Amino acid sequence: MGFPDLFKLEKLQISAFTDAKRSKSKEIDGSPFVAMFNPQTLSQTNSNLFEPGKAAGGAEQVATFIRTEPSAIELTLLLDGTGVEEMGLVNLFSDTKSVKDRIDGFLAIAYQPQSDTHEPSYLNLKWGKFSFNCRLATVTINYTSFERDGAPLRAELVLSLAADDDVAKQQSKLGFTSPDVSHARLVRGGDTLPLMVHAVYGSTVHTPHVARANGLNHLRGLEPGRTLIFPPLSR
Repeated sequence: MGFPDLFKLEKLQISAFTDAKRSKSKEIDGSPFVAMFNPQTLSQTNSNLFEPGKAAGGAEQVATFIRTEPSAIELTLLLDGTGVEEMGLVNLFSDTKSVKDRIDGFLAIAYQPQSDTHEPSYLNLKWGKFSFNCRLATVTINYTSFERDGAPLRAELVLSLAADDDVAKQQSKLGFTSPDVSHARLVRGGDTLPLMVHAVYGSTVHTPHVARANGLNHLRGLEPGRTLIFPPLSR
């Protein structure tokens, strides 16, 4: 390792794209957003959604699995306009963007709808070997220090990022195409078979197959509270 590498610090980056595949050619101007300081902590939340069990007479019943919710990442990024960089050093050669400029730049690529897609950007958070495809769920801006004229001198960006893998990747992670696993879903009010099939397989093309597997002769008017079986695609 050469001498200059002793002071090399890999910064967290958030890249923004206009397409779900996150093609390099679709990267948005101003991307990536590079953190001034790496976060002190980064938390990842994984959760499952269950339908509470219901039985006559108040007897307990096993809860029914509905779906796995998208993972979420929460972190706080510090923005500093005093010129102090990571490790407490003053960098005289860094760019002179103000805290407001940095905040506006982040909001432009991660929060504001893009003109061609009319929705917020598809994001990728990368920090070292950690890579996370996501969308911005919430951002809270905490201003902690100000210039005499009221301009922000320091601020924190508190980010909540929701996972955004495509349907095929989600199904692969959840094992929906496993040859020896079937999946059960509880029918809720307003559910239709095509909608439930799409939620499981990412397409309605398998609706007739699921109908046959459950002995259904119609696709609508499902009885709430009934459990349907969704066979593996390979079976």
